[in-house]
Amino acid sequence: MRQTFDIKGGPQDGRAHLPLLRKELTAMKLDGLYVPHDDEYQNEYLPDANERLAWVSGFTGSFGNAFIFTDRAVLFADGRYTIQAADQTDPDLFEIQGIPEPGAFGWLKMQDMTGKTIGYDPKLVSPNEVALLKQAAASAGAKLVAVAENPIDRAWADRPDQPSAPVVAHAVEYAGMEHAEKRALIGQSLKADRADAAVITSPASIAWAFNIRGGDVSCTPLPLGRAILRADGSADLFIDEAKVSDNLRTHLGNGVTVRPLPQLESALGDLRGKTVSVDPDIASAWFFDTLEAAGATVLRQRDPVALPKACKNAAEIAGTTQAHARDGVALTRFLHWLDTEAQSGKVTEIDAVMQLEAFREELNAMNDLSFPTISGAGPHGALPHYRVSTASNRVLERGSLFLVDSGGQYLDGTTDVTRTVPIGEASDDMRRHYTLVLKGHIALAAVRFPHGTTGTHLDVLARHALWQAGLDYQHGTGHGVGVYLGVHEGPHRIAKPWNAVPLAPGMIVSNEPGYYREGQYGIRIENLQYVTQPAPVSGGEIDMMGFECLTFAPLSRDLIVTNLLSDDERAWVDDYHARVRDLLSDKLDDGVKAWLKGACAPL
Repeated sequence: MRQTFDIKGGPQDGRAHLPLLRKELTAMKLDGLYVPHDDEYQNEYLPDANERLAWVSGFTGSFGNAFIFTDRAVLFADGRYTIQAADQTDPDLFEIQGIPEPGAFGWLKMQDMTGKTIGYDPKLVSPNEVALLKQAAASAGAKLVAVAENPIDRAWADRPDQPSAPVVAHAVEYAGMEHAEKRALIGQSLKADRADAAVITSPASIAWAFNIRGGDVSCTPLPLGRAILRADGSADLFIDEAKVSDNLRTHLGNGVTVRPLPQLESALGDLRGKTVSVDPDIASAWFFDTLEAAGATVLRQRDPVALPKACKNAAEIAGTTQAHARDGVALTRFLHWLDTEAQSGKVTEIDAVMQLEAFREELNAMNDLSFPTISGAGPHGALPHYRVSTASNRVLERGSLFLVDSGGQYLDGTTDVTRTVPIGEASDDMRRHYTLVLKGHIALAAVRFPHGTTGTHLDVLARHALWQAGLDYQHGTGHGVGVYLGVHEGPHRIAKPWNAVPLAPGMIVSNEPGYYREGQYGIRIENLQYVTQPAPVSGGEIDMMGFECLTFAPLSRDLIVTNLLSDDERAWVDDYHARVRDLLSDKLDDGVKAWLKGACAPL
């Protein structure tokens, strides 16, 4: 099995490692250090060697930061991790504060740090973040300095090695375009912006632009590296050469020069006098500092790979469609298992994770999970980002709801799907809330919209039915998804906060409204869908885009209060279930096929 359930870290890590870090701070004449969770690559999932925040504090959550002083340590974690942060840190050593209020920088502003020197690692923070950190330090009366070597790295004696998985070519049958053509198109966009080159810092962008994949990061097939891509389409790829085979060099061809990572700094220095594009949202301050010191003109703009990567081509859409159909077989077998064996009241959250993973493994096509499975029974389902452990493992009790959010990584696509099912008899409130969430899901699935529409414009559709009932959810409605890349990608998004990137044909986005009753249950319904080409609307005047569904697995028919749905909504559910039945029935054994027929019967 790929997923583990013993959470590393804990108070013992802080007790052992905090004194080691403070010794280094004193040696470096620092009074404090800002410690973000992010690593040099801004990865969602970090290699063990880059888990600096976990090393110093014991806190292993995926989002947070800290200030470590010689006489005080403060950890900042958001609501997802309030309990985990308290459990994993020593209260005699760490204070815990919330995100977004006050947040690390808001907290620092309110402190009296007169005369103190606070260090930060410019390779771990963006220039935008540095600007906020400087403002906060100034308000507190502190001096902020960039460190050439991270004090944690100096103190971490048994630090794991950086990952060194082989980098492999990603076949053009999946990529849909040769990497030389991709690089030429990106080069043309640089010319249009009058840039000589772009520094590509995102491993996902590098994977897409060069048609390569790796294994350096869990759940995402990324090779850790950097690239300088020029306006003529040529490129330097900076990567650990131990990962590079002769076959990969052949794949990359003469237009790409493979160089060892330690040469990156000197290569940036060679860009003196050039106009260089760098993305301030994902590149660390170190890149800007290094380029500006070298005499380059830095053009702060979005990564030129991000938008082409987000707008999937025909081969990528075809591949991810196949991946989702394959994944739907495993998921449907699992939903049948939940509706039969798991109704006993004896199955645990970990049992469910292992069973779902086993069904996916039997496909003989999954290379990895796309993220650790969220398996939330009863009140754990009310924690949107809950991760089961041996310590938290809960039985799927009768009379409760079970929420499972999961996905797989396949050569031809990345899946992400959430279903909520009843264990035993559901209450009237459970059924009503499920139906309200379903109404929002349908509204977002069925909408037509014109050119220029952003995800922010559409977000209210998924919330409307909940809002009318005085309810809401506190996460985004939709995130971008890669094709055998990250399960979360930008630049588009469907959420309340403003997103300025218009939805465009080929973009894949999740549709996942939810409702969470604290301490009782959670509900989320998630499918992936992609933006279609503009097409005429009968009787209309403007061609409209829409969404085409990628995810096919039955909804929880027993949780739907039919009289709360309009005629059009009932028709949508029946049509969706008919498509599920037609797509999957012939791929299932007789027992599951018979169950699916009932699960997809018309309302």
